[in-house]
Amino acid sequence: MTSMLRRNQSLKTILRNPKDHLFNPTLKPYINPQTPSTYFPKVLNQKPFSTNSSKFQEYEMPTITWGVIQGRKEKLVSRVIICDYLKSIGITPDELEELELPSTVEVMCERVEFLQKIGLTVDDINEYSLMLGCSVRKNIIPVLSYLEKIGLQRSNLGEFVMKYPQCLHASVVVELVPVIKFLRGLDVEKQDIGYVLMKYPELLGFKLEGTMSTSVAYLVSIGVNPRDVGPMVTQYPYFLGMRVGTTIKPLVDYLVSLGLPKKILARMLEKRAYLLGYDLEETVKPNVNCLLSFGLRKETFPSVIAQFPQILGLPLKAKLSSQQYFFNLKLKIDPDGFARVIEKMPQIVSLHQHVIMKPVEFLLGRGFSTADVANMIVKCPQLVVSQVGLMKNSFYFFKNDMGRPMEELLDFPDYFTYSLESRIKPRYQRLQSKEIRCSLAWFLNCSDQRFEERLYGDYIEPESSGPSFFMGGKLELPGNEIVSEEEEDSDDETLYRRTVSL
Repeated sequence: MTSMLRRNQSLKTILRNPKDHLFNPTLKPYINPQTPSTYFPKVLNQKPFSTNSSKFQEYEMPTITWGVIQGRKEKLVSRVIICDYLKSIGITPDELEELELPSTVEVMCERVEFLQKIGLTVDDINEYSLMLGCSVRKNIIPVLSYLEKIGLQRSNLGEFVMKYPQCLHASVVVELVPVIKFLRGLDVEKQDIGYVLMKYPELLGFKLEGTMSTSVAYLVSIGVNPRDVGPMVTQYPYFLGMRVGTTIKPLVDYLVSLGLPKKILARMLEKRAYLLGYDLEETVKPNVNCLLSFGLRKETFPSVIAQFPQILGLPLKAKLSSQQYFFNLKLKIDPDGFARVIEKMPQIVSLHQHVIMKPVEFLLGRGFSTADVANMIVKCPQLVVSQVGLMKNSFYFFKNDMGRPMEELLDFPDYFTYSLESRIKPRYQRLQSKEIRCSLAWFLNCSDQRFEERLYGDYIEPESSGPSFFMGGKLELPGNEIVSEEEEDSDDETLYRRTVSL
């Protein structure tokens, strides 16, 4: 009777609370059947990872891409396992806290392994660990395949990713293709695209309607030929990332304020686009002030810069100090004479001293005094870069065939800078045939057309100095009133042709 009462009481209790007994079985906590040490057996069967990059000739599509769908708890467990794996091979996962990671460690293992195949080391991955959030199939392989298609060598892909790992996040169609089309539209040769990108990978991250378009448009507006923009990009692609208002325009305006015409500045930039990379405040202005401090006249700056634009970016104070001391000690040229030399030939700033001494020693060996040689160099600094062998031939022709006094070489040392076979001999023979007696400068320091005009003229044109350029004004060529119409050019073009050969 007692047992029957107990069974009835138990039945009543179950009927009152059916959820507690019949429909809520006890849940056992989730236990991963594989411990972390056996969760990624594939990893243990491979060689240990190190900071040395693995060299693989080919890469293949991964067998798995992301993993399986997991609940919140499983995701947390997988994240812990993946972070432990990354730490075990030397990768710091701190930056991956906010990043969605794959569900299994095998996927992460394949990402690391793939990056090592293209040449990255663990240290490289640590520099930008966010690349581990890129899917091999969906992100990395499409990007690398496209880069290889447009000209990057497969052996250079690892280096490219090291320089600009953010490219792995890019969409090929939406972000990369438009940039390449833009570069081709600027006349960058197809075979140069890979070279340009290796030089400046960040180009792939620029917006077309932003800095790149405005910098090109501004350069064209100051006179740069649109057809020359492509070669400029190939030579110095960094200007595409420069802001016009804060970098390019202030530099251009400052050089124009020194008296350099925009047209000539445009020609300089077409051939030496790297000038745009000179820092205005830290390099260009201090160098201009340095030239003033060494005695150069401000009105000569346009000619100096046009002849040797690199002078704006050199460590100028140290070079000028060294050369000035050398000219004073060895050549007996005072600081004022040295300033005149730099005005006429600024390339001397970077000239090695042993090169300078060779023609000097030749002249001294031909009977010229030290003072005479110094005056000749101040008059014609190009002497110091003349080849001694050619100077010998010209000197012997002057002494033996022409039979002229040595004083004429003191008055016109430029004689050594002209070609003996193509200018001196032919013109001298023409003078001899007409029995014309004139100075060296009269028959050498002119164009072929001017020489013919002088040769058949009824009078000998008085000698005049070479072209001069005044800041803020136009180029004035002495005697240009008798220049034939075929020889006339714009003033800027004449200055450019006569002062600089780019």
